[in-house]
Order: sequence, then structure tokens, then C-alpha cells
Amino acid sequence: MSAVVYWFLWVLFNAVGLLFFRYRAAGRKHIPKRGGVLVAGNHASFLDISLLGCGIPRRVVFLGRQDLFPIPGLRWVMQWLGWIPIRQDRLDREGFRTAIRLIKEGKAVVIFPEGSRTPNGRLHPGKPGIGVIVAETGAPVVPAYIAGTYEALPIGAKWIRLHPVRVTYGTPIDFTAEVQRLSGKELYRHVSRTVMARIAELGHTAPPTDSSGPVRRHPAARPRKAECGPASSTLSTRPSSED
Repeated sequence: MSAVVYWFLWVLFNAVGLLFFRYRAAGRKHIPKRGGVLVAGNHASFLDISLLGCGIPRRVVFLGRQDLFPIPGLRWVMQWLGWIPIRQDRLDREGFRTAIRLIKEGKAVVIFPEGSRTPNGRLHPGKPGIGVIVAETGAPVVPAYIAGTYEALPIGAKWIRLHPVRVTYGTPIDFTAEVQRLSGKELYRHVSRTVMARIAELGHTAPPTDSSGPVRRHPAARPRKAECGPASSTLSTRPSSED
């Protein structure tokens, strides 16, 4: 039953996107049709979840902060449809374990590596959480750049502006070699920085900067077409959770 509701809403949001935001999606062919995968996008607006999902021709599960849907009934419905609430006040092992389990079962999971919406429209450094999931699953990461949602509904806006929105999906990134070569925080940081750099490339925008300077694409991270397989490791210490 949840599948019927999900695809009904998918069609509805696509229609709304086309009508009010002249919604366009490029690079859908890069999203694997089956197998576990992470889709990682920049985060600028509450519109990102629905409009990023509109371009993905398979059912997806979203990681999002736990207070995103505060109304009890709505909260239950969104979890039923595929929302994984993530705590921000502490390391949310339960939420990450759920995402890891679903990817190992062959599901697609959406994550926003920055962890929260950008306050100024620029990309911000990603948090290590995406690296944790990659380390545990060996999943390929499909980067995605969402353009236009910041102009349509930025932080603090009371009204939605009818601004064109375009989502661009890139080729999957294969971190197999890095998972074998690196570990712990070094791996998490590398995955996060590489994904954010690839998102910046898709948006033809400046990459985020952190204490180490601008994020640059790492030569060892390769585009990937094959589906992922599970990686054998255990979930232990967790970095900050994602929004």
C-alpha cells in the first residue's frame, strides 16, 4: 500500500514541479535501476527532498533531521513512506544503522551531506556521516546538484517564489579502493570532501571550503557503473548526523 501512495505522490510532485517551477532533471541515466546506492545532493530548501526525488525513477528513502515533521500523524506517515529521522543533538546510531541495512538490502537512500540547509546559497563542507555509510556498505554515490530551490524557498522565507528548478545527477562515484586503503575519520572525511567537490562540478559553482582549504576532486575516486555489494565491517563510533 505504501508503494501505491509513494508513486501517486511522485507523479503529483512531478506535475507540481513542472507547473510551478518548470522542473527539469538531467542525468537520470546515471541512477542505477537496482541495487543499493546513495544519492547525495546539496541542501538549500525544504523543497529539496521532493524535487530531488522527482528525478529518481525508483523508490528512495530519505535521511532527514528528526524535527522535520513535528506533527505526530504526519511523522508516522512520512516514516511509512520512507523517511529516516536523524537526531542532531547526538550521534544517531539507530538512524544510520537503518540506512545501512536498507542499502545492503538493495534500496536507494538519499542523503544531504552538508547536514543542514545553506543560509547563503553557497555549498558548505559535508559532514562525515556519508563516509560512515559508504564504509559500511561499499555503496556507490550518485552526486546531485539542485539549482533553484534556494531562490524559491530559502531559510526564513514565508512564501514560495515560482523560480525554475533543475536537478543534475552525476555518474556514480566508486569508493572501493578508498574503503580498502583508508579507515575511520580519514576515510569519512575523504568521501565527504570528494562527494561535495563532485556536486560543485555538476553545479558549475565554487566548491566548499573547510579548515584544510578548498575541496578538490581526489584522483582515486572513480566513476562507477556497476551496482554495489555489501562491505563487511561493523558500525561503531559515529560522526555528526545529516539533515
